[in-house]
Amino acid sequence: MRKCGTAALALALLAQVASAASKIVAVDVDGMIHPVTTEIVSSALSQARQEGAVLVILRLNTPGGLMDAMRETIEKIVASPVPVVTYVEPSGGRAASAGFFILEAGDVAAMASGTNTGAAHPVALGGEMDAVMKEKVENDAAAEMRSICVKRGRNSALAETAVRESKSFTEREALDQHLVDLIAPSETELLTALDGRTVTRFDGSKVTLHTTGASIETYQRTLRQSIIAAVADPNIALILLVLGALGIYVEFSSPGLIAPGIVGAIMVLLGLSALSVLPINWLGAALLILSFTLFVLEAKFASHGILGIGGAVAMVLGAVILVNGPIPEMRIRWSTAIGLALPFSAITVVLLSLVVRSRHNKVATGAEGMIGITGSAVTELAPEGKVFVHGEYWDAVAANPVPAGARVRVTAIEKLKLSVEPVADPSGGRS
Repeated sequence: MRKCGTAALALALLAQVASAASKIVAVDVDGMIHPVTTEIVSSALSQARQEGAVLVILRLNTPGGLMDAMRETIEKIVASPVPVVTYVEPSGGRAASAGFFILEAGDVAAMASGTNTGAAHPVALGGEMDAVMKEKVENDAAAEMRSICVKRGRNSALAETAVRESKSFTEREALDQHLVDLIAPSETELLTALDGRTVTRFDGSKVTLHTTGASIETYQRTLRQSIIAAVADPNIALILLVLGALGIYVEFSSPGLIAPGIVGAIMVLLGLSALSVLPINWLGAALLILSFTLFVLEAKFASHGILGIGGAVAMVLGAVILVNGPIPEMRIRWSTAIGLALPFSAITVVLLSLVVRSRHNKVATGAEGMIGITGSAVTELAPEGKVFVHGEYWDAVAANPVPAGARVRVTAIEKLKLSVEPVADPSGGRS
């Protein structure tokens, strides 16, 4: 009896240690769904596999995003050897459009109180689709939704209405109609509800979850992922692009500063990398080019600010319609466009004006700066001799004889010899 009691105690201690040592990896999927989302999820799943985690929690709070990125993310979830729980949080959050597909792809789909999901009708990027293409895209998305829900044992018919009719559901409606598996107000309650639950993986195998005492470790994005995720916002991308262009212009107008050119080039490349995955409206791009042209014309011609105002208006309109995103979060806000266009237009016009004026001013340095300077003849110029100009003695030549002591003006310079002419005396003679 004593041996049996000792063995039971040892087994209990081992179970307790194993439970305490178990780990859960959580990864935040917030904001738009784009290619970096797939990379972040893939890295988190790899970390969970390498560290022997018992579970991965995908914290969803997204308005949707790009369908290609969504499909790749779902592929990673389905192929993961570690069970994945998709969890819409916090209260007030949502998993809309592409986020709804990802929510349904989880081994367990859960929602926090006060959240919603659905509205997953596919939207064209960069313009309207014709009727045939629209039907093809819609049928393709609906088929993918049915495939996911059937494999996960959820209400595929109702989920399809979110694709075809853009229906949305609260967390209670989603649970009651079997679109999600449970409602958990917090992650602590989520782990309690998951403990001992048996889930069927996408390949048909069954796994029992053990989450009691497990520690949650949030996946930390790499510096690269953090930067790309930040600039993927079209508003940030536009700011980087415009400020970068301004930095490059400053470098070209004042060669040798170096820093503005380097920083500007980096900003432009980051902005272009973000815009490259977004649907660009070429009318918006043309308006931005027009705005720069009007700023240049304002600096060269006296239009009393009309060209500058036109440039600012063109920049605001161009910025607003530059990105033709299917959801508001994938478009440039009016506040960003106005807040960027007004100071940028003022700065650009001022800089251009200074450059244009400096080019019209008389050169004050170098050989060209000598032209027009007056001095005095040290010796008689007949036609060559010595002159005193700009605090220095120079060899000079004059087309007509100039007596010593006469005032002369420099008309040209060749190597180290000046060409001069006599300065007329205001009294009518020569000085």
